[in-house]
This record gives sequence, structure tokens and C-alpha cells, in this order.
Amino acid sequence: MSQEIRRESQALENLITEAIAPQMADIDALDTQARLRLINQEDAKVAAAVGQEIPQIARAVHRAAHSLRAGGRLIYVGAGTSGRLGVLDAVECPPTFGVPPEWVQGLLAGGRDAMFRAVEGAEDDPALGVAAIIDADVNENDTVVGISASGRAPFVVGALRQARKRNAATVSLANNRPSEIETLADIAIAPLVGPEVLAGSTRLKSGTAQKMVLNMISTGTMMEIGKTYGNLMVDVRATNAKLRARAVRIVCQVTGATPEQAEAALAQCGGSAKVAIVHLETGRAPDESRRLLAQTGGFLRKALGIAAER
Repeated sequence: MSQEIRRESQALENLITEAIAPQMADIDALDTQARLRLINQEDAKVAAAVGQEIPQIARAVHRAAHSLRAGGRLIYVGAGTSGRLGVLDAVECPPTFGVPPEWVQGLLAGGRDAMFRAVEGAEDDPALGVAAIIDADVNENDTVVGISASGRAPFVVGALRQARKRNAATVSLANNRPSEIETLADIAIAPLVGPEVLAGSTRLKSGTAQKMVLNMISTGTMMEIGKTYGNLMVDVRATNAKLRARAVRIVCQVTGATPEQAEAALAQCGGSAKVAIVHLETGRAPDESRRLLAQTGGFLRKALGIAAER
């Protein structure tokens, strides 16, 4: 065994995510339903593990919201499953919350090709993580979230180290504690989900936990900057038939308008559900409704409150 493989093997032995769960030793001998029940029982542990990290997740939300208000970005960095989950969360933000794609970005080891096909070895070079941060022109207004189940992916380590040099806020998301990436983070999140059903296959519980945390970070951040009203996506970007229908339903639900009235208001207001709601609720012209929202930083509840007072 080479020294490199020996060192790597010794490092992996200490990781929870690489441990072997004894209750899974005979899973291959079970029937399909029994196997799936075991997987489901393990998955049920994930939400509780994430719940333990809510104080740290809340800190990450506050920091990311501060970045977006300051003209900065929320940037996810990862490799393999972790990196793909970051990209997935990032690309869902524009249609869901009506934000520019630059606001939330995912940097994946191996680049775009690695999203669809594994690029082996892409995560092993910290210099590539450094280069990704440099290419993204990360600065002090940004929040960079490094995602790695093991907490030691070299690509993520290099990226977080470079982000710190550029005075960006840094967040680590790992499934082991302690971890190397948490030493490079201002905020460390570590849902400890335990050994995987298939030892070391962190696309399972670890990946599920990471997806839940990323959902919380992006959704919580968008709520803090006024992209929702109650539990409604009032800044949804109506770019297809489903989303156009959703925008009509949202306007109807908030204002009590008929679908025909809501559709007409949306047409007058450039497709913006938020502007259409102010227009219908206050009787203001679309441009005036848009200006009122701008005065409140885009918070619909505040805009409606000011209009009611006046």
C-alpha cells in the first residue's frame, strides 16, 4: 500500500460518514421491502440531526441576507453530490423568488460537465477551489458556503481558504465534527446523521441532510429580504404556464380578486404578482404600486401597511 493510500485510509477511519453500521451487515440478504424499511428508518433520523443545527443555520441565513442587501452573493462550493446539491439550490432561486441568477451561485468541482457526469479527481486539488473563488471574483460582500460530507474535500478547503483571504463570510456544511472545513468557517453547520446504509455512500443520509440545510438557508434568506408574503411566493417569476397560473392564484388568494381580474392586473403590472397585489388592494396605478414597494425594500406586507395608513 502506498503512503498516500495509507494516509487516506487512516483519515477515513475517523469519519462518521465512513463508519460501518452493524445493523446493515445483512441488508443484501433481506427482501426488497425489508431493505427499503431499513433505509427509511435511517432517513427518519435526518430531520432531527438538522434540527440540532438550527442556531447555526439561522446565523448563516442572517449573514447571507446581509450579503444580498449589500449587493453581494450567496455562493455554494462543493464537489460530487454536495456540489450538485449546491447548484440545484442555486438554480431554483430565480424562478422561485424572482432574483437575478447572479445572487445565488453554485461552484462545482469539475465545472458544468460534473453536474451530469462524475469527474473523478476533481475534488482532490485545493488549487482548483482557489481558482474557482478567484474566477467568481469573490469579495467581502459575499457569503461562501463550503459543502462537504467528510468535511475535508480539498476543492472545498482551497475555496474556503481563498474566500477568507478575500474577507468573504464563510460557512461550512459537513456531516462530521470536527472537520477541516469548519476551521475555515465563521459559521459551522454539521448535522451528524451517523453511518450510511451503504458505508461511505454520502449521497444518502448526508446528502439528504445537506439538501434540507440548503433549503433552509436559501428560503430563510429570501424571506428575510422580502421575497415572500406569508407562505406565498409573491416574487415568483411567471416564466411558464404552471408559474403563470400560480401567480394568478397567489393574487386571488391575497386580494380576493377573481382569476380574470388577477390575470388582467398581472398583465398591467408586467407579470409581477407583488405589484399586482398592491395595485388591486390599494387602487394605485402599477407604476405607483411599484414605487411604493421600492420604498419598503420590496416587503409587500410593509407596503400594504403604509398604503392602509395613508
